[in-house]
Amino acid sequence: MVGMDPALFWLAAAVTLGAGFVKGAVGFAMPMIMMSAFASFLDAQTALALLILPTLATNIQQAGRQGLGAAWDSTRRYGWHIAMVMLFIFVSARFAREIPQPVMFGALGAPILAFALWQLSGRPLALPIHHRRRAEIASGVIGGLYGGISGIWGPPLIVYLLSIGAPKQEQLRVQGIVFLLGAVSLTVAHLVSGILNAQTIPLSAAMAVPAIAGMALGFALQDRLDVVQFRRWTLILLVLTGANLIRRSLAM
Repeated sequence: MVGMDPALFWLAAAVTLGAGFVKGAVGFAMPMIMMSAFASFLDAQTALALLILPTLATNIQQAGRQGLGAAWDSTRRYGWHIAMVMLFIFVSARFAREIPQPVMFGALGAPILAFALWQLSGRPLALPIHHRRRAEIASGVIGGLYGGISGIWGPPLIVYLLSIGAPKQEQLRVQGIVFLLGAVSLTVAHLVSGILNAQTIPLSAAMAVPAIAGMALGFALQDRLDVVQFRRWTLILLVLTGANLIRRSLAM
C-alpha cells in the first residue's frame, strides 16, 4: 500500500478481483472494467499503472490455457496484428502523460459504450473483409495506438476476430496471446515513460494477486455456463462503466 490510502487500496483490489473474474469467463474486458472503475477514485496515470501488471499476469494464464503448441500456432497465424500492436504501443505510450484527463476518459468511455450497446442491440459486430492482411494490420495499429495511452487494446482485435468468424476457443486463445504480448510492450513502455515507478510497481504487483484469483474463478464459470448469456451481462456492465467514464470526462 505504498503511497496509497488503505481504503482505496482494498477498493482497487476488489475491483481487480471482479475484473479478473469477468476476463476468466469471457476472455476480455478486464482493463476496461478496471480503468472505468478506477476512474471514480484514482487519477488516470495511477489507474493505468495499477492495471499493467495484473494484465500481464492474467494474459499468461489465458494464452497458455490450451498449451504452448496451440499458443505458438495462433501466434504465427496472427503475427501481423501482434507486431503492429507491440510497435504502436511504444509509439503512443510517450504521449500518455501529455493527454488531458478529461480527453483520455472520454476517449475511453465512448468506444466502450458504443461497443457494448451495439452488441446488446442484437446486431453482429462484424465488418466485411476483402483483404484480410490489410484488416489485420489496421486493427493492430489502432489497438496499439489506443493501448499505449490507456492500457486497453482489445476492442479492435475483437472486431477483427468476429469479422473473420474465428471459432470460440481460438478467439479466446488469440485474445490472450495478443493481450499478453501487448502487455509486455505496455510494461516496458511505461517503465520508460515513468508511469511504472518505485511507487506504482509494488501497487501494480499487489493487484496481480486478486486478478489471478478472479481469473481462476472465471475459468470455472466459463467451463460450466453458457458464455453467450454471461457475455450479455458483461456487456451490460460495460455500458455502465463506459457511461461512468464519459460522466467523469464531462465533470472534470
